Amino acid sequence: MSKDLYEILGVARDASDAEIKAAYRKLAMRLHPDRNPGDEEAETQFKEVNAAYEALKDPKKRAIYDQYGHAGLGQGGPGGFPGDGAGFGGAGFGDIFEEFFGDIFGGGGGPGGPRGGRGGRGGAARGEDFRYDISISLESVAEGSEEKLRIPSIISCESCGGSGAKPGSGPETCAHCHGSGQVRSQQGFFSISRPCPSCSGRGQIIRDPCPECHGQGRKRSQKSLTVKIPPGIETGNRIRLTGEGGAGLHGGPAGDLYIVVEVKEHPIFDRDGPDLLCQVPITFPQAALGGKIEVPTLSGRARITLPAGTQTGKRFVLRGKGLPHLNRPGVNGNLVVEVRVETPVRLNGRQKELMEELAGTLENESQPDSTSFFDRVKVFLDKMST
Repeated sequence: MSKDLYEILGVARDASDAEIKAAYRKLAMRLHPDRNPGDEEAETQFKEVNAAYEALKDPKKRAIYDQYGHAGLGQGGPGGFPGDGAGFGGAGFGDIFEEFFGDIFGGGGGPGGPRGGRGGRGGAARGEDFRYDISISLESVAEGSEEKLRIPSIISCESCGGSGAKPGSGPETCAHCHGSGQVRSQQGFFSISRPCPSCSGRGQIIRDPCPECHGQGRKRSQKSLTVKIPPGIETGNRIRLTGEGGAGLHGGPAGDLYIVVEVKEHPIFDRDGPDLLCQVPITFPQAALGGKIEVPTLSGRARITLPAGTQTGKRFVLRGKGLPHLNRPGVNGNLVVEVRVETPVRLNGRQKELMEELAGTLENESQPDSTSFFDRVKVFLDKMST
């Protein structure tokens, strides 16, 4: 019995398109052959995942499958759907990478589509734009950094030089359109031009495709890059690397690679643009008596002076101790230190005696906020009783 397509992707039958796509991307990234070299089981699962997604992402195919199962699609199960995947279960060469990287512009990234370039004579087309997400530390934001990445990409095939033809041969001029990529037909007074059906508008035909890239002129590979992260960068900012995206088709220019940054949460500091916030606990005696305390900064330690009678929530601003402004070189934000008076717990006998003795000596002048509050409460309750 064929496997259920929804079970393969790990989603419910009423899953939304977004849920199906998210599940597919997660599984495809984990099972991709480039990440599991020599693992036949992972490759088989990868084919199944791609085949399941190819069916469920299409509303018409999904409706047919929901009603008739695999028989309605005319296939025996995952891995048998038609496509141009060259052994990848029906997922097209460009489709796989489009799903891996996503399209940050909301459309397809394949050649000829949005961000993909327009095919011209000879089938030349701009390569895909790719997206790659990285996570960096707050310390990297403060100083800037260089991140070394190794990412999957699409490169021009070395064997055929990107032509798609077997070495020693080459593309032939289409005899039907004579290399123009267009054919004209006359309908009454009108002449209509349309892509040539023989060469699909390329103007050339590959009789003997390259065995390395199966006539695509490009192939999957790993690419090593060093990316400079500017100081002050924020989550969601993008770094564009021109020409580092997918290789173009048949001599077309390469697409771009967009590095999308996420700044990791920090165990000590919270961030508000270029400013940093740090909550520092202080003891009851420190709050009451005042004094100097050490506080952390991204560049080391600093000292602040607590005035006597410091209350919870009191803020101290250390100017220039925050993060660099992204678009204002040499200018830093501030570090805001917020103190929090910590109430002691698990007191021993002697400590309790001292606290009780202190409580008996406190006068109204020592606690003006409490005195003012309870005076207002007394007035309010007196009015309620009359």
